[in-house]
Amino acid sequence: MKLFFRIFISLFLISVLFSCENTPRPPKAMKIPYKTVLHGKILTDDYHWLKDKTRKNPKVIEYIRAENEYTEKMMKHTRRLQKKIYREIVDRIEENDESVPVKIGDYYYYYRKEKGKQYTIYCRKRGSPEAPEEIYLDVNELAKNHKFFSIYEMEISPDQNLLAYSADTTGAEFYTLYIKDLKTGKNLPEEFAEVGDAVWANDNKTIFYTTEDESGRDYRVYRHTLGNDITKDELIYQENNGAFYVWLSKTRSKKYIILGSESKTTSEIHFLNSDEPFGKFRLIHKREPGLIYYVQDRENKFFVRTNADGAKNFKIMTTPIAHPEKKYWKTYLPYRDSVYTSFSVFKDYLVIYERVHGIDKLRIQSFLNGDDYYVDFPEPIYSYYTSGNPNYDTTVLRFSYESFVTPLSVYDFDMKSRTKILRKRKTVKNYNPDEYKSERIFATAEDGTKIPISLVYKKSTFKKDGSNPLFLTAYGAYGDANDPYFSIARLSLLNRGFVYAVAHVRGGGELGKEWYEQGKMLHKKNTFTDFISCAEFLISEKYTDKEHLIIEGGSAGGLLIGAVLNMRPDLFKAAVADVPFVDIINTELDSTLSATVSEYEEWGNPYDKKYFDYMLSYSPYDNVKKQNYPAMLVLAGFHDKRVNYWEPAKWVAKLRDMKTDDNILLLKTDMSSGHSGASGRFDFYKDIAFEYAFILDVMGIKK
Repeated sequence: MKLFFRIFISLFLISVLFSCENTPRPPKAMKIPYKTVLHGKILTDDYHWLKDKTRKNPKVIEYIRAENEYTEKMMKHTRRLQKKIYREIVDRIEENDESVPVKIGDYYYYYRKEKGKQYTIYCRKRGSPEAPEEIYLDVNELAKNHKFFSIYEMEISPDQNLLAYSADTTGAEFYTLYIKDLKTGKNLPEEFAEVGDAVWANDNKTIFYTTEDESGRDYRVYRHTLGNDITKDELIYQENNGAFYVWLSKTRSKKYIILGSESKTTSEIHFLNSDEPFGKFRLIHKREPGLIYYVQDRENKFFVRTNADGAKNFKIMTTPIAHPEKKYWKTYLPYRDSVYTSFSVFKDYLVIYERVHGIDKLRIQSFLNGDDYYVDFPEPIYSYYTSGNPNYDTTVLRFSYESFVTPLSVYDFDMKSRTKILRKRKTVKNYNPDEYKSERIFATAEDGTKIPISLVYKKSTFKKDGSNPLFLTAYGAYGDANDPYFSIARLSLLNRGFVYAVAHVRGGGELGKEWYEQGKMLHKKNTFTDFISCAEFLISEKYTDKEHLIIEGGSAGGLLIGAVLNMRPDLFKAAVADVPFVDIINTELDSTLSATVSEYEEWGNPYDKKYFDYMLSYSPYDNVKKQNYPAMLVLAGFHDKRVNYWEPAKWVAKLRDMKTDDNILLLKTDMSSGHSGASGRFDFYKDIAFEYAFILDVMGIKK
């Protein structure tokens, strides 16, 4: 018996030792002291060496690859689950898909996707939707031999014989502009590097385009005539203020080219008659700090959307095009404090986009008879946006509609008869919307503010007893609204019993400009405490509990995740941070990085002690401490210029050194993409399957 016991113990110890030897060990980054002194405070950054703007340092690449290898080993046991989730997603989609055609002149334009192909095919038909198809851009062909491929700008010339398009092959968002002759199918010799916007003049041979500075900021506008040497293109405009970006557009009437320059808080607009490409751009109104305005034309007037005179949520004014200066602006639609307002102008109709208490409204006004009405939507929680409306003289408004339970649906709405036609609803195989429910509830923040939370779940699996796994996400920055949308991939969570929740925290734009301002600059911490309040509310109301709560955020939403993990790590089972903006102090101290100077109006300027002290108090990287953290998956793009790869890399290295728990911490850096992840639709689904497999594995859900 004793001999048996000894043998058993020996075998057990051998198995433990064997197991330990074969358990992957996480990479340990070197610590190289680096110090910055600002406002009398010493900032230490032992992982500063990971910051390599050239992205060629072999030591850095070695470390990033070591993290990827560790992640791959730690997730190896989930490969079957990843494949299963991926297959679920792909099996729900209609791989052969086609958009609703848009008529422009004699042509019907549309795009389609083919089974097994990663990218979109752009097509048109002349004369009727039944005419022979002409493929004018097959992105699959362009993307051959590239791990990443993204199209940004696509502009058809007024005579519809030329296509200006821009492409990026790294994920760094450095786009090259090409011009394709649609008659011959070949590109013209001209190629324009690091271009942003491009707009055709009405002569079909003049094109205006923006170019970037070293930080990726669009700051110059050039004019090019086809056939000329691009090195001799005329510089039309240069923006020297690093907080301002320039952009180009064309009005729906096609009469004017708009040149805008704007920061986070101020804008300035110039315009040019599209029929006179060699004329001079005319200034509408010289920039005033804090004044934002945009214009669209109708007949002899500009309609102006502006925050002038304290109209935080914007109002609509008009001004003669002959005299566009601010002193001539007259109120058309008065300011309403509780209504966030935008608009589009058509020949006979004004389309007004309103946001009231976090819900989008669509309002139509007729210039002909004064009719003023709202378009009805069938659900209490939804999203809509107008798209495919290039024509000025039309009574038909096209918009897309979706919700947590209704797939993306394209409608044509006749503004004259007030009737709408469903033109297409995205096909989702094996899906019954009646099996799911969405709702909106409200948490109470520390200061008493009510914070909306949008939810969706499968009715048959939902139990209000705290046992539901719950996926809570938020963004909360730049005044961007995080509206409900339908996701084919999300069904893989809902069908496994998850509740999916969006916390509409301050800093976003869900409830207007004031909501945004209460979560930026010296009020940024409201974003984080709002999120924590939402999590606590969901637990107290038994939608979930701490052992079943997963949180997620990307980019500025990743900043949110990093901050709340430092503040309340005990509240969450696991966290996913996607391209997280976690090293805010060091990034905002480097003006050569993308958007840094312009974002002083979002976060504050750290060279001002007041803002430095406040930013330092919540900066995720600077506030990592010796404490337990939940399981974490951190995602990055090596060529990301918005949130550079070294931010998540440094954060993970510091977390590995400081955290006191044994919970899994993974860093996965996509070496061939940027801020938005994989470019191909199937590669994108594989990334989602990986993330979901991590979540399910942490939760102990094996199938």
